[in-house]
Amino acid sequence: MRYIWILILTAIWTTLLGLFGILVSLFEPKKGRTLGTCAQIWAKLILFMGGVTYTVKGLENLDLNKSYIFAGNHASGFDILLAFAGLPFWLVSIAKIELKSIPLLGWVMQVGGHIFIERGRQDKAIETLNIAKESLKKTPRSVLLFPEGTRTADGTLKPFKRGGLLIGVETGIQIVPVAFVGTFEMLDKDSWIMKNHPIELRIGIPIPSENYSNDTRRELAVIVQQNVQALLDQAS
Repeated sequence: MRYIWILILTAIWTTLLGLFGILVSLFEPKKGRTLGTCAQIWAKLILFMGGVTYTVKGLENLDLNKSYIFAGNHASGFDILLAFAGLPFWLVSIAKIELKSIPLLGWVMQVGGHIFIERGRQDKAIETLNIAKESLKKTPRSVLLFPEGTRTADGTLKPFKRGGLLIGVETGIQIVPVAFVGTFEMLDKDSWIMKNHPIELRIGIPIPSENYSNDTRRELAVIVQQNVQALLDQAS
């Protein structure tokens, strides 16, 4: 029942805050900025009203006036809520293109500047990343990235893919390893049973993307994955 309540809250606040953000975006110079703020409020309201306790560690590693590429493990749907609630940045996600067709949610994400990837088409994915690169240069904002490509089925960290990390390399935006702790245990993949325990967002040290290139992107993916794994292994 608790998970159903979370879904109801998500639907309600996505509708209310999404429509408000879209309306305001018609009059703002930086399209999507208000929706970025709405996304933070959206996540905090859902977690609070759903009775989910969370903590954030490592925020002191970041400059709140900068933009970053946040790369982390993907353990459950709560990762997204935790990221938007815990990271005080104008944050957009790299999401699968299927979300674009969901009524209202897809519209809100498009107006908010989120990046949609067609994962089965490498040519389309590269084209989308190139468009995203130019968009981030023109209107700086932070990006949430799950380099595993999909949610873990057993709670373990899978090898990181290189594609999305290239945004950091080609824009010069620093890449920040983040770990979502406890979200897998709270809600297993394809499960409707939600367990009641705290979750935590752990933030690592930013990795200078200018130290890497297209030729060394595999090395970058390995280093980011190792940093995320180290965060996951930290004692609570």
